[in-house]
Amino acid sequence: MASHRKPRQRPFSGGTARTAVTLALAGAATATAFEGTSHADPQAAPAQVKAEVDRLYGEAEAATEHYNGAKAKSDEAERALTVLREETARKTDRLNSARSALGSLAASQYRSGGLGPALQLAMASDPKDYLDRAGLLTRAGDRTAAEVAAVKRGLDEVGELRGKAAGRLAELRARQRELAEQKAVIEGKLATARQLLARLTAEERAAYEAQSGTAAPAGASAGPGAHTPPPPGQLPAVAAGSTRAARAVAFAYGAIGKPYVWGATGPGSFDCSGLTQAAWRAAGVALPRTTYTQINAGRRVSRDQLAPGDLVFFYSGVTHVGMYVGNGQMIHAPRPGSTVRLAPVSSMPWAGASRPA
Repeated sequence: MASHRKPRQRPFSGGTARTAVTLALAGAATATAFEGTSHADPQAAPAQVKAEVDRLYGEAEAATEHYNGAKAKSDEAERALTVLREETARKTDRLNSARSALGSLAASQYRSGGLGPALQLAMASDPKDYLDRAGLLTRAGDRTAAEVAAVKRGLDEVGELRGKAAGRLAELRARQRELAEQKAVIEGKLATARQLLARLTAEERAAYEAQSGTAAPAGASAGPGAHTPPPPGQLPAVAAGSTRAARAVAFAYGAIGKPYVWGATGPGSFDCSGLTQAAWRAAGVALPRTTYTQINAGRRVSRDQLAPGDLVFFYSGVTHVGMYVGNGQMIHAPRPGSTVRLAPVSSMPWAGASRPA
């Protein structure tokens, strides 16, 4: 009869035991490092922290651009809803005036001995009943048929406008929910990034900021006005042929030192696409709100054809934008915790460039 006992396990000993423990610890450390930021190893190496912070900032910036797009659509829906409500109010006032006039006419006819069939329709207490029977007006032969028909048209128009307004209101609420979701994503990623950065020593933090281009340039003030726009005659010669480009570049220089705030379009703070939009708006050119729409605004240009004022885009998802100002430099709003500054175009993964019209 066969035995059902489990075979006896040989215990680890000596070097074998040490090797097993080392492998187990290494596996646990690797698992912890890649489980996600919510379970990140408090003793993670500075390089791991920096890489994770970079990833979080990149994802937050992508989410910011989606937020900006949703905000633009929300604002558009809100403006359209306001217009519809105002138009509805005007037409309702006219309708009420017309019905009031019919009421006066009805009273006059009653005093003079009778109420015509058209007025009987118009003064019906149930509007649906009135609309259902309004086709009889053409056969009523009453002299007030035109007035009654005008009231019917007014009812139709007001009803249509109210339907459109209800649709716009539903769209606005959907956009607002999307904004709230994007805002939560952005703030969550930024909070996690701040927690990770807090683990670095002051020296490690300074090294990270210098490496990522978020530290203030040597000798420059961190506050607004640290750089002033160069006189028009000193702007790069290639921009001289475009007055608008020169104005946009001057605006960007004037923004240097102002803080990055996600979702901001100035005048006291900016995010990346908010800065380029504001700069070109100061030059009389309307740009769309997001990086992924700005890249298609104007004419695409190659990297070797860049001229001051051109918009330069970065990362595969086109999630960052700056303004080229000449000599291989751009002005951009890098990320939260930083300020608008000059930086080399070569400091980020290239995605493309466009020249606003």
